[in-house]
Amino acid sequence: MYDFDVLVLGSGPGGQKAAIAAAKLGRRVAVVERRNMIGGVCINTGTIPSKTLREAVLYLTGLNQRELYGQSYRVKEEITVADLAARTQHVVGREIDVIRSQLSRNHVALLDGTARFTDPHTVEVSDPLTGRENKFTAEKVIIATGTRPARPETVEFADSTIIDSDGIIRIERLPQTMVVVGAGVIGIEYASMFAALGTKVTVVERRERMLEFCDLEIVEALKYHLRDLAVTFRFGETVAAVERRSFGGTRNGAMTILESGKKIPADTVMYSAGRQGATDELDLDRAGLTADARGRIEVDEYFRTAVPHIYAVGDVIGFPALAATSMEQGRLAGHHACGEPAREMHQLQPIGIYTIPEISFVGRTEDQLTAERIPFEVGVSRYRELARGQIIGDSYGMLKLLVSPEDRRLLGVHVFGTGATELVHIGQTVMGCGGTIDYLVDAVFNYPTLAESYKVAALDTINKMRQVAALSE
Repeated sequence: MYDFDVLVLGSGPGGQKAAIAAAKLGRRVAVVERRNMIGGVCINTGTIPSKTLREAVLYLTGLNQRELYGQSYRVKEEITVADLAARTQHVVGREIDVIRSQLSRNHVALLDGTARFTDPHTVEVSDPLTGRENKFTAEKVIIATGTRPARPETVEFADSTIIDSDGIIRIERLPQTMVVVGAGVIGIEYASMFAALGTKVTVVERRERMLEFCDLEIVEALKYHLRDLAVTFRFGETVAAVERRSFGGTRNGAMTILESGKKIPADTVMYSAGRQGATDELDLDRAGLTADARGRIEVDEYFRTAVPHIYAVGDVIGFPALAATSMEQGRLAGHHACGEPAREMHQLQPIGIYTIPEISFVGRTEDQLTAERIPFEVGVSRYRELARGQIIGDSYGMLKLLVSPEDRRLLGVHVFGTGATELVHIGQTVMGCGGTIDYLVDAVFNYPTLAESYKVAALDTINKMRQVAALSE
């Protein structure tokens, strides 16, 4: 007899959903998690704090209202870290309570501490607070330990001066100047937030463009707005060194030295150099497993590792490393571990980037369709043409549809502006159900709403296709 039917390592989105799925199926389930990390990185240092910070920034700066009330409009003149932290701490606290409640009412045991394998079916849990070490056995194990920010050995990290994405939510004061190294999702999200707060931000990226997986037109629109917030971009540049400095003896800072010879002084440098799988303390070899150089574990289509009774889900298995996909991976792994049938995860998954303004898309981009030689037509709707866009003061937002002229199916939906991450799900649903552009043309949307943009863009597409057809006769 094992102590548990299913033992889950980590309580983030993937681990939480895996544990609850198995518990709903009547299995004896436990989750191993550190006392101060219930909910994992997602709740404590990642998704929830950063998105809550974004909402606080938007509200306190009054940024979204300036088109209506003027560029000088602000809800609070002097914004402090305490102002931003108050909202974040409230939301994080509530989310932790929700997760604890969900685990409790589903009779999932919560084992405080960190885990490491002693053999393929046994895990030792160490609680640094009490000093206790206990061993637990399980028939099935699900690894959901997530990731942590990668820290290059060449960079000397220091609190408040040279930090990673975990450290940025713990800064003690708002920097006047900031360098963000890396123009990936995390780097650009934080760059936009601090720029909105009035920090002079410089983004350094070794590649020639940012967010390469996004639609180019959408990225260019975002770049324009970030430059309007005084963000400076240094593309095609590599960081040679980051040195801590004292500016005039009055405050500490850092000097970012680029390989091209440029030097950029700043109060704070945020290194966004990707993520590293949190697997180095698991003693995977004792379970018969290995991880790659980035700490990631390889799995099959059922999220099984090389050891069939051990599963892995979430960021620790790599791309796409999103909270939303991690939740579904956890649920499916939980079902498979319990021998219960479940449909595979749908291939159509939305991407949301919480920059200011935000971006979201589902399906393919123009570049992908062009490379695959798939013909498409483009339909565009701009928020400034919608009554709702005028009401909320968003004149820059846009929605773009990519449509097959052959069978009129939606091939991609790309949204930029207010509510993009919510709005994209309409297009996702139409695509997932095999719907065509005709559904959006014939559908009635509430007025005034941003959802109307689908009908406007659909009609734009139909008109363009009609013109092509007329010239082809």
